[in-house]
Amino acid sequence: MRSTGLSKRFGRQVAVDAVDLAVPRGAVYGFLGPNGSGKTTTIRMLLGLVRPTSGGHALLGRAMPDGAAEVLPRIGALVEGPAFHPYLSGADNLRRLDAADRTADPRSSAARIGAALDRVGLTAAAGKRYRAYSLGMRQRLALAAALLVPRDLLILDEPTNGLDPQGTREVRALVGALAAEGVTVLLSTHLLAEVEQVCTDVGVMHRGRLVAQASLAELRAAAAPRARVSTGRPAMAAQVLRELGLAEVAESSGEASAALGAVPPEKVVAALVHAAVPVRGFAVDAPDLEELFVSLTGEGFDVSG
Repeated sequence: MRSTGLSKRFGRQVAVDAVDLAVPRGAVYGFLGPNGSGKTTTIRMLLGLVRPTSGGHALLGRAMPDGAAEVLPRIGALVEGPAFHPYLSGADNLRRLDAADRTADPRSSAARIGAALDRVGLTAAAGKRYRAYSLGMRQRLALAAALLVPRDLLILDEPTNGLDPQGTREVRALVGALAAEGVTVLLSTHLLAEVEQVCTDVGVMHRGRLVAQASLAELRAAAAPRARVSTGRPAMAAQVLRELGLAEVAESSGEASAALGAVPPEKVVAALVHAAVPVRGFAVDAPDLEELFVSLTGEGFDVSG
């Protein structure tokens, strides 16, 4: 999945500003950002639900919207919450959706519906009317609808919304299992825990712009580690750090620190000892993902899961 300069304006308001997505095939791509950052609008443009103001994109290697008829049957999506008939049971809602899908084989409908319900843990509630479903059960049914037929790409907008901790863990396990089967998953979320536990790649949105995009491993590697020296002579230690060419040197009572950069930690320790700095402790601190993403957006993320 790729987009180039994908933008959307609503009057004078720029909701999405020149987004260049690059989602590797087979990846679990965490589309992360605070609420209101433009994630859902971007997803709606990708699926053809909203016309872009400018820019273009391709899904499963086909330019959109020209390739829509070919690729959309291979894509499952959950966007802005599920919408089902309240007076029908969960199973009956899936039967109506399946019957409307011209690409689905009606001869295997019952088996596929049963398998989808089982996969999201709704077999026992299949006969209950949708209006009696909890929010979490409705999210599960929407996931089941996205899985009625085999998909090459799943686009999930906040799929754990309303789920209890056990349901959240089950959805994460399901996403991992689908990825292991070769399905590409774009997972839009504001929950950092979802990204850390299931994603291979990340795109970070902030105020309509894509401010970072890389594999999770690359983002971790790019986080600047800091050398931290515990000592009774912090000014003396800070001077050694400066002489080594370290940046962002800071000192406080009993401690000096600096951005480590490319300097090996053992070289820092050797220089401190050589300068007779009384070192009580030495550590290299790497920012966690929360600190990294806050540095990109200036806003916090919900780290719970």
